[in-house]
Amino acid sequence: MRLRLLSATVLSCISLAAGAEAPHWTYDGPQGARHWAELDKSYAECRLGHAQSPIDIQSAKIDKDAPALEFSYQARPLVIVNNGHTVQVDETGAGTLTIGDHAYQIAQFHFHTPSEERIRGRAYDMVAHLVHKDDAGKLAVVAVLFKLGRENTALKPVLDNMPLGAGPAHTVAGLSFNPADLLPGKRGYYHFQGSLTTPPCTEGVSWYVLSTPVELSRAQLAQFRTLYKHNARPLQPANGREITERP
Repeated sequence: MRLRLLSATVLSCISLAAGAEAPHWTYDGPQGARHWAELDKSYAECRLGHAQSPIDIQSAKIDKDAPALEFSYQARPLVIVNNGHTVQVDETGAGTLTIGDHAYQIAQFHFHTPSEERIRGRAYDMVAHLVHKDDAGKLAVVAVLFKLGRENTALKPVLDNMPLGAGPAHTVAGLSFNPADLLPGKRGYYHFQGSLTTPPCTEGVSWYVLSTPVELSRAQLAQFRTLYKHNARPLQPANGREITERP
């Protein structure tokens, strides 16, 4: 039951259609992240949970035997939505993430600025969360960190086709996108158990934060921030949870 609920909420909590019926929430102000649990009883885990995300990864146990992240993605038509909280790209049918002998299907990716995750106190300029789901509904999210530098050619078709206002998803005619293009060459990662970073903050999500960032230009960051200047949940207590690192 919990896995089915988690599977449903990962899409509903960041989709406009579901948001039409859910309580309105924001990142700042009286309906901001510090008040999410007050907005609706279904958001109680945002305050009461003990394995919430995002976190500051201060230290991690090296695990050289941890499985590699195997990405088997393919290009699909670019389906994009501004859902009122972020810009999201639908990647249903775009392939799999395999960790050891466990396979997940990619569902979508979306962006936060600044990065929600931090590494030893450092926040990056932006992060992409690639959301995956297995056959049982269990979620695995891969976080790709962005820092200022050269123009990111992979991001260009996404940023150039962002809907300026919230509305339904639409397919960009004549454009395809392969989520593999967002990934760094090196695939080392930090792993921990956490939660959704938006209401209802459901726990039981496996997080994989790639330790090598990719670059985007200052102009690209400004382009995203014309829509969302700040859409990152504040850091949550680690509460002693285990964090491992695959170099």
